[in-house]
Amino acid sequence: MEDKYIDTTVSASQAVLRHRDSLPDVPQDIEDDELMAHFNDPNYDFATASTTAGSTMDTVELGRKPAGRWSSLSMSAATDADTESSSQWEASRAAESKANLPSEITTYDDESPYPEVRAAVSNTDDPSMPVNTFRMWLIGIIFSAAIPAFNTIFYLRYPSVIINALFIQLVTLPCGKLLEKILPTWRVSVFGYGMSLNPGPFNIKEHALISVMANVVVYGAPITDVIATQEMFYNQPWAIGRQFVIGLAIQLIGFSFAGMVRQFLVWPSSMIWPGVLVRSALLNTMHKNYGKKETKHISREKFLFLACLCSFVWYWVPGFLWTGLSVFNWVCWIAPNNVVVNSLFGYVSGLGMGFFTFDWAMISYIGSPLVVPWWAQVNAFVSFVFWIWFIIPILWAKNVFYAKFMPISTPQSFDNTGMPYNVTNIITDGVFDQEKYKQYSPMYLSITFAVTYGTVFASYTAVVVHTFLWYRRDIVRQFRRTLGDERDVHSRLMKAYPEVPRYWYGALGIISFVLGIVGNEICNTKLPIWGYIIGLLIAVVFIIPLGMVQAITNQLFTLNVLAEVVSGYMLPGRPLATMVFKQFTHTTTQQTLYFVSDLKMGHYMKVPPRMMFVGQVIASIIAVFSSIAAQQWAFTNIRGICTPGQEDMFTCPGLLTFGTASLIWGGIGPQRLFGPGTIYYPLVWFFLIGAVLPIPAYFMAKRFPRSAWRYVHMPVALNALSQVPPGTGINFSSWIVVGAIFQWFMRRRHFRWWMRYNYLLSSGLDAGVIFGLIFIFFCVQLPKNMITLNWWGNTVWQNTADAQGIPLAIVPPGQTFGPTTWS
Repeated sequence: MEDKYIDTTVSASQAVLRHRDSLPDVPQDIEDDELMAHFNDPNYDFATASTTAGSTMDTVELGRKPAGRWSSLSMSAATDADTESSSQWEASRAAESKANLPSEITTYDDESPYPEVRAAVSNTDDPSMPVNTFRMWLIGIIFSAAIPAFNTIFYLRYPSVIINALFIQLVTLPCGKLLEKILPTWRVSVFGYGMSLNPGPFNIKEHALISVMANVVVYGAPITDVIATQEMFYNQPWAIGRQFVIGLAIQLIGFSFAGMVRQFLVWPSSMIWPGVLVRSALLNTMHKNYGKKETKHISREKFLFLACLCSFVWYWVPGFLWTGLSVFNWVCWIAPNNVVVNSLFGYVSGLGMGFFTFDWAMISYIGSPLVVPWWAQVNAFVSFVFWIWFIIPILWAKNVFYAKFMPISTPQSFDNTGMPYNVTNIITDGVFDQEKYKQYSPMYLSITFAVTYGTVFASYTAVVVHTFLWYRRDIVRQFRRTLGDERDVHSRLMKAYPEVPRYWYGALGIISFVLGIVGNEICNTKLPIWGYIIGLLIAVVFIIPLGMVQAITNQLFTLNVLAEVVSGYMLPGRPLATMVFKQFTHTTTQQTLYFVSDLKMGHYMKVPPRMMFVGQVIASIIAVFSSIAAQQWAFTNIRGICTPGQEDMFTCPGLLTFGTASLIWGGIGPQRLFGPGTIYYPLVWFFLIGAVLPIPAYFMAKRFPRSAWRYVHMPVALNALSQVPPGTGINFSSWIVVGAIFQWFMRRRHFRWWMRYNYLLSSGLDAGVIFGLIFIFFCVQLPKNMITLNWWGNTVWQNTADAQGIPLAIVPPGQTFGPTTWS
């Protein structure tokens, strides 16, 4: 028995070695389980919180494995090209000394336990690197003012273009290098703080903070939607000073919330924020922050440049020369008048069954497939196939919710004649008129749009239940933890810098809260204080669950539907109050998560936290003034703005959608759409379904810890459908194919290549598309005599029943479908 036992043990060890050999690119300190880590395992847990080194520090923490320690593991574990220089190592040791870490403690990790982080983030730091420099503030403030103004104005135009943070990250590098060359080395004093105008080479931390400031302001001030709707749709303009007050409240209160959740969403190493890793990899590559010169393969800088160049050149093909390659629904080209075929295989108003697109913008519509973890992509795609390609056709064929009288998949709403719902037919003097509503029609939704409302309802309860089941112990423990309790290498290096006191965020939150009350009163929003508080409480409840999902899966949840439903029930007949409530609920949550992701960016790039705080706050304040001023300029100087025939195409389609939503939810109200006795009342049961679905998956994962059940993530599966419509199967099928190539095959079979180039490839493809969009917009679409190519490749997909949105059944003239009475 003894010999047999020994033989069995050796055999098992050999099996492990053979499996290791089958993954030849895997660094030796990364375990096989960690290679496909999915951060969704109920059997992974925090170590017991401890502020001292000891036995508790040697156990696994929040999905971490006991990797190499501070005294033993070298950077070579990540990749042969990522060996740090001696100067970087000394800087890291200086950071340790500055943080007052006792030298005898050896339980701190030298590297992140997550390959994703190793691939994108350096594990060294130089605390002497200047950040608070004149050129950083000059570039940061200029872009913080210019970008929101530009995006706010062009948001009013169709077609439009939005300059995003990735574009700014690329173009600010030459700006910094230019100032490095031309600025004198004089020392100046600003508010008693001495600084050099040119302290040396433009460095990665300056660039990182500029990028963070730009990311904060890309979407401008959210309040501009409400301001514009009031002025253009309701003819109730607000005074400019009142706009600034309520705008600052909405902009800054999310930042105060972000500071309060740092220990949950920023400090833990398992909160990797995949989208931030892309930006980090790009910064490290542009500044050549990885050590020795790469000689055995193409350098990161050259790879990034080639990826960006190829993406830019190629985008002209599906983006302008042959748009049929973007909307590649070739089955519809063969049978352009067959409604069934177009409904199943079409992209514009169909389900897009099973086909590919050659447009990276379409492939990455749901998020870059090179960034979203493979297991999350599988969850999303399986859910999509089940609901959209299986359930929806059945419901459509059975005419559930009168589905045959509308296109199968469109975000539009319809009346009982099958025509688009005309909101002006139910308005008197800008206010919902119930008598006109009774004379006109109830509102109907396409079957896909209706079902996705249900799945979004389910995702809200699912994410709360899922978070409670899988992370409740982690969250409780994190309440008692500080940055000093984290063993992660990046947290250790950040100890060299003073952390932002909690009362800074608390004071900012109090100021923002008071500004919100004052703004609501002086703008006469009809939103009571208790409604304002409920909106903020909803945001507080969801910030951690939504933030954890986004930090792990790169999937963004939004609370816009929940905010609309709740405000519609609480404040019936008050469109303005509904809009403002939505800002303080949905927008506050989104702003908080934007700020949190930027805090993680600063954490990875070792930007001093207090500089991050000041930079983000200043950029946010500038964005409010810049956005509001730009919008007021547009309303004053652009003739005929927000009218259908505006000569420069400033027709304000986004505002039209926002204003219509305010009338639907604040006028018609959710009680007429989802209340008892209404057509769509069954969808309310999805709230309960969402609360139940995570429970069996969790207990099955606990019962069978090595099974596929541990990969099941119900919130991600349900939330994926929030992209549909307008997203369709073309987006999802292309997304999963590319994800399978890079996040499954390349990650498993060519791991070193994946670590070296994967995130750079994502950055390059995204950047090339952005540059392509901007060039096409300014060179082709913006000029008055715009260039158009009217040939078969650009018109074939437009001349189909799919593009024209033809339903399966046409309502005869003079007749209607649905109930004959409503109230």
